[in-house]
Amino acid sequence: MIGTLRTVVLDAPDIRRLAAFYTALGGWTERYTDDEWIGLQTGDGWRIAIQSSPDHVPPRWPDPERPQQAHLDLRVPDLAAGAARAVELGATPLRENENWHTLADPAGHPFDLCLFPANPEPTLMGVMLDCPDAKELSGFYAELLGKPVTYSGDGMAMIGEEGAQPIMFQQVADYRAPRWPDPAYPQQFHLDVTVDDVEVAEQGALRLGATRLPEEGENWRVYTDPAGKPFCLCWD
Repeated sequence: MIGTLRTVVLDAPDIRRLAAFYTALGGWTERYTDDEWIGLQTGDGWRIAIQSSPDHVPPRWPDPERPQQAHLDLRVPDLAAGAARAVELGATPLRENENWHTLADPAGHPFDLCLFPANPEPTLMGVMLDCPDAKELSGFYAELLGKPVTYSGDGMAMIGEEGAQPIMFQQVADYRAPRWPDPAYPQQFHLDVTVDDVEVAEQGALRLGATRLPEEGENWRVYTDPAGKPFCLCWD
């Protein structure tokens, strides 16, 4: 393990609108806010942040010319009621079947509502990353975050146990990597990873197949994973 998952970050042109959407839909609570960020906490322990991105180009899933890079899976006890509530709050329906409905949030990010009658309230099941090779990318993040590979097969993979903030991976035939900070190929999502010693963590991440990008701040540095998705190593 090189670090621990700190936050799942979504880009948005209007952070207040997107934060309001997810707090109303999922019952998430606001932890902090400023002009550039809003931090949210789910009832089941996830930390989600909405990051201001004035040049945000929304995906148009399933259009391969404007692909999604990741999406959230939320469990709901009633699909019809959950989807109706999401549309009322500003979501756009995209696709549905008897087990899940796919919608786009107000920033255009697709998300899935998955049927789980045992849940009395919506919960965040996990974050799904699109990639060209699910086995390779799940292996990278398993080592980076110290989460075991709990499923691998049929172009899908998962690291982490159910209820312990799992990250999922789905293989996409015509995968197109982001080229952040190029707004024409936006990141859409990224993960923040907490580390104790960034110099040691950086060397470990590079050995796993990460690439260092030039952007950094007082307590963060930016990298890309083997699929070209940006992530940050952060320290306190």
